[in-house]
Amino acid sequence: MNVEKLTRLAISDNGFIFDPITGHSFTTNEIGIKIINLLKENKENEDILDELAEIYSVNENELDVDLMDFIHNLKNFSLV
Repeated sequence: MNVEKLTRLAISDNGFIFDPITGHSFTTNEIGIKIINLLKENKENEDILDELAEIYSVNENELDVDLMDFIHNLKNFSLV
Protein backbone atom coordinates (compact mmCIF):
# COMPACT_ATOMS: atom_id res chain seq x y z
CA MET A 1 0.00 0.00 0.00
CA ASN A 2 1.28 3.46 -0.88
CA VAL A 3 1.11 5.49 2.32
CA GLU A 4 3.11 8.43 0.95
CA LYS A 5 -0.09 10.40 0.37
CA LEU A 6 -1.07 9.89 4.02
CA THR A 7 2.07 11.64 5.21
CA ARG A 8 1.02 14.91 3.57
CA LEU A 9 -2.34 15.03 5.35
CA ALA A 10 -3.01 17.51 8.12
CA ILE A 11 -5.04 15.74 10.79
CA SER A 12 -6.58 17.52 13.75
CA ASP A 13 -7.22 15.86 17.11
CA ASN A 14 -10.98 16.01 16.50
CA GLY A 15 -10.79 14.10 13.19
CA PHE A 16 -10.69 16.84 10.58
CA ILE A 17 -8.39 15.77 7.73
CA PHE A 18 -7.10 18.17 5.11
CA ASP A 19 -5.18 17.23 1.96
CA PRO A 20 -3.13 20.32 1.02
CA ILE A 21 -2.38 19.00 -2.47
CA THR A 22 -5.99 18.52 -3.57
CA GLY A 23 -7.69 20.92 -1.16
CA HIS A 24 -10.13 18.20 -0.12
CA SER A 25 -11.16 17.73 3.47
CA PHE A 26 -12.55 14.71 5.26
CA THR A 27 -13.61 13.75 8.75
CA THR A 28 -13.03 10.61 10.76
CA ASN A 29 -13.29 9.42 14.32
CA GLU A 30 -10.67 8.52 16.93
CA ILE A 31 -10.23 5.02 15.53
CA GLY A 32 -9.82 6.37 12.00
CA ILE A 33 -7.09 8.72 13.18
CA LYS A 34 -5.36 5.80 14.90
CA ILE A 35 -5.56 3.67 11.75
CA ILE A 36 -4.16 6.46 9.57
CA ASN A 37 -1.27 7.02 11.98
CA LEU A 38 -0.49 3.29 12.06
CA LEU A 39 -0.61 3.13 8.26
CA LYS A 40 1.78 6.09 8.12
CA GLU A 41 4.18 3.96 10.19
CA ASN A 42 3.91 1.27 7.47
CA LYS A 43 2.23 -1.15 9.86
CA GLU A 44 0.74 -4.26 8.29
CA ASN A 45 -3.01 -4.90 8.63
CA GLU A 46 -2.42 -7.69 11.16
CA ASP A 47 -0.33 -5.35 13.34
CA ILE A 48 -3.03 -2.69 13.12
CA LEU A 49 -5.69 -5.21 14.10
CA ASP A 50 -3.62 -6.39 17.06
CA GLU A 51 -3.05 -2.86 18.30
CA LEU A 52 -6.69 -1.85 17.92
CA ALA A 53 -7.85 -5.04 19.63
CA GLU A 54 -5.70 -4.13 22.64
CA ILE A 55 -7.26 -0.67 22.88
CA TYR A 56 -10.90 -1.32 22.00
CA SER A 57 -13.23 -4.08 23.18
CA VAL A 58 -14.42 -5.26 19.81
CA ASN A 59 -14.91 -8.63 18.15
CA GLU A 60 -11.82 -9.36 16.04
CA ASN A 61 -13.86 -10.34 12.97
CA GLU A 62 -15.88 -7.14 13.17
CA LEU A 63 -12.67 -5.16 13.62
CA ASP A 64 -11.16 -6.81 10.53
CA VAL A 65 -14.22 -5.95 8.42
CA ASP A 66 -14.20 -2.35 9.70
CA LEU A 67 -10.47 -1.97 8.98
CA MET A 68 -10.86 -3.27 5.43
CA ASP A 69 -13.83 -0.95 4.91
CA PHE A 70 -11.86 2.04 6.21
CA ILE A 71 -8.88 1.24 3.97
CA HIS A 72 -11.27 0.82 1.03
CA ASN A 73 -12.65 4.31 1.74
CA LEU A 74 -9.12 5.74 1.89
CA LYS A 75 -8.50 4.21 -1.54
CA ASN A 76 -11.78 5.62 -2.89
CA PHE A 77 -10.69 9.09 -1.79
CA SER A 78 -7.25 8.50 -3.38
CA LEU A 79 -5.52 8.86 -0.02
CA VAL A 80 -3.51 5.64 -0.34
